[in-house]
Amino acid sequence: MTIAIANAPVSFGAFELTVGIVPDVPDAETVLDDVASAGYSGIDLGPAGYLGDAGNIRDHLARRNLSLCGGFVELPFQDPDRMEAGLRDLSAVLDIFDAAAANNSLAPKPTLAAITREGSVSFDGGTWRRFADGVESAVAVCRDRGYEPTFHHETGSYVQSPAEIEKVLELTSIGLCLDTGHLLLGGGDPALAVREWRERINHFHLKDAHRSVVRDIVRESAPLSEIWHRKAFCRLGDGDLDVDAVLDHVRDFYEGWIVVEQDILPEPGSTATADQRANREYLAARGF
Repeated sequence: MTIAIANAPVSFGAFELTVGIVPDVPDAETVLDDVASAGYSGIDLGPAGYLGDAGNIRDHLARRNLSLCGGFVELPFQDPDRMEAGLRDLSAVLDIFDAAAANNSLAPKPTLAAITREGSVSFDGGTWRRFADGVESAVAVCRDRGYEPTFHHETGSYVQSPAEIEKVLELTSIGLCLDTGHLLLGGGDPALAVREWRERINHFHLKDAHRSVVRDIVRESAPLSEIWHRKAFCRLGDGDLDVDAVLDHVRDFYEGWIVVEQDILPEPGSTATADQRANREYLAARGF
């Protein structure tokens, strides 16, 4: 089975909540150079346009012998009135995929996530049906373009707990992007999830996390952004994830990208470059 290891701009503080919004976000050239020099084979797209546009992204990747492993699109699946605009955003990301033309046999995955929870929205049976219809409309767009999408569960979104993830798997045909860090923070057991959901897992975000950070945030009723301010995500092996148990199960069935992520906020004196090099060495020592 072919498994390739990638990283992502979010590991360097560049993601949808920071790029063009807060200071100290590293430029794309620096992130690309750091990912390549650390020994990764691929990189996630990050916010559309961050790594480059349809006219230049292929060159940016090829000069560093990197492939594009995927791209994140947040969509209001349960809201048909907003999905039309969301699908246009998805199509724009797929345009970049087409232009990137991955240089190995592992195609990039359109990584689809639900929007952050809104207090006014309650997920009853009808809402779940609309949600599933929205997911399938996005799946159709991806498949029509030749890409197999994957669903990303995420802390603070409408799909974060194991029960919510299972509901998505029950109601839709989409594959699952298992994110070990977000599953930990959502109350799940990543090693158990790999065993139980293996037939649906078609993409993998490997991240470690401190559960105690989220427990404190919930107890204090602090905002979700504190997950990043309090550095819930950490180097592989430093948190609560049983990395070896997860990897042992992954070896048995998985083929595709493993995307190392360590979600952080950009800040002066960041250790991101050293952290992502250490994460690559950690996996290499385990045969990946």
